[in-house]
Amino acid sequence: MYVTLRDRPGADSGSPGRAVGRRVSGTVLLLGTVSLLTDVSSEMVASVLPLYLTAVVGLSPVAYGFLDGVYQGVSALVRIAGGYAGDRGGHPKWVAVVGYGASALSRIAMVPAQGFAAITAVITTDRLGKGLRTAPRDALIAASSDPALLGRAFGVHRALDTFGAALGPLVAFALLAAVPGSYDSVFLVSFAFAVVGVAVLVLFVPNLSTTVGAVRFGVRRMVAEVTGARLRRPLLAAGLLGLSTVGDGFLYLTLQDRDDFAALYFPLLFVGTNVAYLLLAVPMGRLADRVGRAKVMVAGHGALLVCYLLAAAPAGGVGLTVAVLLLLGVFYAATDGVLPALVARLVPAPARGSGIAAAQTVVVLTRFVSSIAFGLLWSVTGPAGAVLIFAAVLAGGIPVAWWLLRGVDRAPAAGDAVVPAGEGS
Repeated sequence: MYVTLRDRPGADSGSPGRAVGRRVSGTVLLLGTVSLLTDVSSEMVASVLPLYLTAVVGLSPVAYGFLDGVYQGVSALVRIAGGYAGDRGGHPKWVAVVGYGASALSRIAMVPAQGFAAITAVITTDRLGKGLRTAPRDALIAASSDPALLGRAFGVHRALDTFGAALGPLVAFALLAAVPGSYDSVFLVSFAFAVVGVAVLVLFVPNLSTTVGAVRFGVRRMVAEVTGARLRRPLLAAGLLGLSTVGDGFLYLTLQDRDDFAALYFPLLFVGTNVAYLLLAVPMGRLADRVGRAKVMVAGHGALLVCYLLAAAPAGGVGLTVAVLLLLGVFYAATDGVLPALVARLVPAPARGSGIAAAQTVVVLTRFVSSIAFGLLWSVTGPAGAVLIFAAVLAGGIPVAWWLLRGVDRAPAAGDAVVPAGEGS
């Protein structure tokens, strides 16, 4: 017997009518609220971490590069597992709960953590939690949204997420202004926000099913879907661009090295980027739906290239710093939600979480490599020289990625999947 899955709102989630007209579904808004609270928590820590690790703990640029690589890339270890677990069970909410819970616990663990090994373990736990939750959460967004409006749905979610990311550094700034050097208070308040986010997810987000009846893919079929021809070129493009992406912390330390910001104001750099991302996430998502998600994603890396060149400029000042932060926000708005929206239509609904996870895994693994490489280059050439080298690599990678992504937006959606009913049992 065969079952046909149709990629339309409700068809792959068991509850029709969640996406009404051109409005974003309530599930997307609830997940956005969870991400908002979680990002207040995570960005409170992320905004103080570069200075905390280099100025307080005393890590070298190479050691910080390793930890930044861990922060960027260790989630890759479980992203595909999280996506597949959500797809296989058909209820990705509970996989996401485990991931959000692990990250929440890591916040409180930062308080007693001392030394390189302990801090590495805490950061690893946080990033593993992020890796576990991201694909199941994005699969829920896709399952509850109109396929033609995926860019908008992901844009709304990322806007809420980024609103929290903008608030987090402001809370950290206020705490450090009230009690200078009180990093423990930042970690404790961060934990409180994370716990509230987990509570909203458990109590209010519906436990949507992302499969129809008993139709699920087995491991071999899932692997075939996420490594097939439809995803191969997008994954190659994402990996190539990821290799030339510098972690935010390194860019901000480059600005700090040039303009000598006071430690108190360092968290505000994260605010500038996140405000730009917040304002542009929905417009970029809508633009991607209209003109093509691949085009917007490549253009976002063009903005990143200009960002690098400005960050490496020998002369600084407030205007140049603001321009760097705004361009970094444009980059995230044009890529962070657009990539899963692009991938979601290229794989059948039962493999959607795994497909999104595969793309995100490629990105975080390549960014792990780029962070370590940047730390080594910093030690040899200094921050500005390292940024210029990455700018040259990105300038060469953008046209190649454009070539790899040709025709992806015009490819027919993989919305209809005919699957043997017994497969995957």
